[in-house]
Amino acid sequence: MATLEDRAFLLLVAAVTAAFVWVLWPFYGAVLWGAAIAIIFAPLYRKIRERFRGRANLAAVATLLVIIAIVILPLMLVGVLVVRQAAGVYERLQAGAVDFQTYLAQIAAAAPAWVTGLLNSIGITGLDLEEPLASGLRAASQLLVEQVVLLGQNAVIFVVGLFVMLYLLFFLLRDGDALARRMNDAIPLRPEQRRALADKFTTVIRAMIKGTLAVAVVQGFLGGLIFWLLGIPAAALWGVVMGILSLLPAVGSPIVWGPVAIYLLATGDIWQGLVLLAYGALVIGLIDNVLRPILVGKDTRIPDYVVLISTLGGLAIFGVNGLLLGPVIAALFLAVWDIFSTSRRRYYEPVAPVTIADDDPLRPPLARQRDRESA
Repeated sequence: MATLEDRAFLLLVAAVTAAFVWVLWPFYGAVLWGAAIAIIFAPLYRKIRERFRGRANLAAVATLLVIIAIVILPLMLVGVLVVRQAAGVYERLQAGAVDFQTYLAQIAAAAPAWVTGLLNSIGITGLDLEEPLASGLRAASQLLVEQVVLLGQNAVIFVVGLFVMLYLLFFLLRDGDALARRMNDAIPLRPEQRRALADKFTTVIRAMIKGTLAVAVVQGFLGGLIFWLLGIPAAALWGVVMGILSLLPAVGSPIVWGPVAIYLLATGDIWQGLVLLAYGALVIGLIDNVLRPILVGKDTRIPDYVVLISTLGGLAIFGVNGLLLGPVIAALFLAVWDIFSTSRRRYYEPVAPVTIADDDPLRPPLARQRDRESA
């Protein structure tokens, strides 16, 4: 039975932990992404440390330089380009230079006669669809562009968060194994539960970044590339949008390149529209089925409906960090309940009675003697 001192100490542990989380909360995004990147690049760090004959500090610095070269710098360059293009689109939206209703009217004029006749037969005219769709597209585009411009205006906060992440990443690479052991020892769970939870968390992080996020980056890059080759304005911005949407099952990048291809076909740019349709279906659309198994392998995959709901919820609550945090929380939720149900099955599973034959040598001698006397 827990004593008063034990309860008081547990309360102190909870209070100090909550205060520490509160202090770190302004930089929780930097901590989250630093820990995720450290998990992904931990095998590379171990290999570099072996090459450097166990020099942990030097190996951590070398791994950090590799991460900066292949991850941080490319993302920063793309970010600068996206912010510039978003600022240009924002100015055009504010000036009224982008008229979605005109674009939709051109698409409606090029629609087949049977489509127009079907809509007219149920009492829907082109104007009934164009006005609400145009207002919705205008509002969605303005909200998206405003968020990107706001991110560019908060460059100082971004730079500080990036410095915190890189600084933390160095120590997570160097001391990650020791920190993992200390956290594993401190968690008040059974050893098998701790191992299962740690394995599930690591697997989910690697599956999310190696699979989901990496595939989203490739799809966004390919989408932006074809937009740039076809001369579509703000190609980098729409490439990023396609990458983000590709994280959502049942939505994906076709929600961007599909309407653009239809608009190109409707406005007379036939070959550009056909190229975009073929490229989107055969290259962008198939990249998920081809690349994800190679990157993820046998790692766990969350059901698509859980990914969709958790990603949207994560975006709504945590912003950009929710792209990783939402599915990770969902995966840990599934893992915890799976461990719990497995433990209950083992605990409550009925044990079949064991029968031992009378002449079995394992039967106790006294039992065999009682059997003979009763006979």
